[in-house]
Amino acid sequence: RLEEFLKKEVDLELSTLPDFEERVIDVSEVEQLMNSINAIPAPCAPVINPQAPNAATGTSLRVCWGLFSDDTVECYQLCYKPVSNERHSDEQAEHTLKVKETYCTITDLLPNTQYEFWVSALNASGISPPSERAVYVTAPSPPTIKNKKIRSCENAALVCWESRDINPVDSYTVEL
Repeated sequence: RLEEFLKKEVDLELSTLPDFEERVIDVSEVEQLMNSINAIPAPCAPVINPQAPNAATGTSLRVCWGLFSDDTVECYQLCYKPVSNERHSDEQAEHTLKVKETYCTITDLLPNTQYEFWVSALNASGISPPSERAVYVTAPSPPTIKNKKIRSCENAALVCWESRDINPVDSYTVEL
C-alpha cells in the first residue's frame, strides 16, 4: 500500500490563503534590561599602601595596594616616577606597568631615591580613578671603605668611608 501511495501525485497547495498579521515586536526595553544586568560598573579607586619595612633594596621596591570594594578587576595600571625638587618635576618620565596582582616589585631603580607611585584598576567597563600617591624610597648603596685611611692601635681603630649616594644618608651602622 505504501508503494501505491508514493506513486500518487499529491497537490500540497492550500485552497485558502493564510490570514497572518505582520507584527513588529519592540524588544528594546527587554534588550536594555538585559544589558543593564550584564554590565559591570567601572571599579573604584584602589588604595595604595605605605612603604613596608624591608620592602626596598638599592635598586628595587615592592609596592602593594588593595581594594575596599567587591569590584570586578581584570588588571591594575601601576604608574611611578622619581620625585624631584626641581620645578620641572612633572616633565620627568612616568613609567606605567600592567599588573594582575595587588603588588609589584619594580627593579632597575636608583639607590637612595624617592619614587612616587599611584595605581588604577581596570575592567571591561573602564578604568578607575587613580589612587592617592605614595612615596617610596630605595635603600642607599653601600659605602666604599677608604683602605688607605684605616688606622688602628691596641684598643681602637679608625675606619673611613665615603657614600656613593647623591642624596644624604641618615645614618650608618658599623659592624665588627
